[in-house]
Amino acid sequence: MKVKICGMREAANILAIADFNPDFLGFIFYDKSPRFAGEVLSTEVLRSLPATVAKVGVFVDAPLPELLATTARYSLEYVQLHGHETLAYCQAVHAQGLRIIKAFSVDEQFDFSTLVAFEPVCELFLFDTKGPHRGGNGQTFDWRVLANYHGPTPFLLSGGLGLANTDELLRFHHPRLAGYDFNSLLEISPGLKDAEATGHLLTRLHERRADY
Repeated sequence: MKVKICGMREAANILAIADFNPDFLGFIFYDKSPRFAGEVLSTEVLRSLPATVAKVGVFVDAPLPELLATTARYSLEYVQLHGHETLAYCQAVHAQGLRIIKAFSVDEQFDFSTLVAFEPVCELFLFDTKGPHRGGNGQTFDWRVLANYHGPTPFLLSGGLGLANTDELLRFHHPRLAGYDFNSLLEISPGLKDAEATGHLLTRLHERRADY
């Protein structure tokens, strides 16, 4: 399973978390987020990250020129689209050669048939809890609803994941589950991860990965 640690922005903290070898590090370029990275993020630090750690820019309904400029500046490999981005917008991003993670806020009424159109342009989906904020709500949703997802595109599970529910997380199975996205429940404060807790979590997940 892949592991994504999102909401990073402080240079020393980024390097400390990268040492635990997550598969993805996420950087939020949405200025209404308390984890907004645009004013403090170091291009040098991001370019120094090991090639095994993929860099993900998180955007919410950003103008396309702004998104493209940001991905170029920070040498991002993925863009995570966490707003109401249309299929046409996603097609335009995909046409630029960028790899897309499209996020969807899920509850018991979510209609998974709406995802079919996005399948050709998205490498991954991300299923997050429907809440008052665009991510970082710190709440899980009822994962049983994902039994209604039968599409071919793999997904990351997000929303309220942390050390406290790791056992439950590892018991959850779905044929398209590709990995997990962690954010607010690993934080000391918004944008600053608890390196010790994150290290314990990643060690445990990597050990579980080695069992397969």
